[in-house]
Amino acid sequence: MACLFLFPVPIGNDDVSFSLPQANLALLAQCHTFIVEELRSARRFLKRAGYPHPIDDTTFLLLNEHTSPEEITHYLDPLDRGEDIGLLSEAGLPCVADPGALVTSMAQARGASIVPLVGPSSLMLALMASGLNGQQFAFHGYLPVDRSQRIAAIRSLEQNALRNGQTQIFIEAPYRNNQMLQALADTCHPDTRICVACDITLPTQTIRTLSAYRWRNEREKINLHKRNTVFLIGR
Repeated sequence: MACLFLFPVPIGNDDVSFSLPQANLALLAQCHTFIVEELRSARRFLKRAGYPHPIDDTTFLLLNEHTSPEEITHYLDPLDRGEDIGLLSEAGLPCVADPGALVTSMAQARGASIVPLVGPSSLMLALMASGLNGQQFAFHGYLPVDRSQRIAAIRSLEQNALRNGQTQIFIEAPYRNNQMLQALADTCHPDTRICVACDITLPTQTIRTLSAYRWRNEREKINLHKRNTVFLIGR
């Protein structure tokens, strides 16, 4: 039976062997059709991964914020012809904070065989290294951009973390990371623990968990501007 393979992609390190098992790289060779978020980065990943087939003879189907639901209707048709399809995340795991969830939902609806593969997740790696509760946690994507709504969201997440012991995980647009850290330090109770996980798997990786009070003094020592960062709140 043909499969929809969910291929993770390195989240920062160009050396694919650092974060992807050899079995993933071997399975890439079975696919001649890939559903991708961005064509250029998908081509670059396949070349780094040693994809054995001519890139120009490979079919790439775009799935991003500009793709309409009508466009993806026939994306899974190769499965009916017995052809495997690869779904590539832009970085990290497919379908987690990723538009690939739309195609996977379609595959579930038609009873297709779906094979999730092992690979890096900035969310899980950040949680692992944070020292916060890994038994109960929730991911919230992006918080509101509006300042008053963002502060209200931070207070709500903090209440969940302190009341239930549930680690709260979220991300921000890289160019607003410094403002987010300032908002967290200024809004949260002084004893609330905040983890900042930046550039995970890169040589510049920084993962620090400090109280909100300490971040008020330490935030000037770290520049998060345009660096991929995961934020976590816990107790």
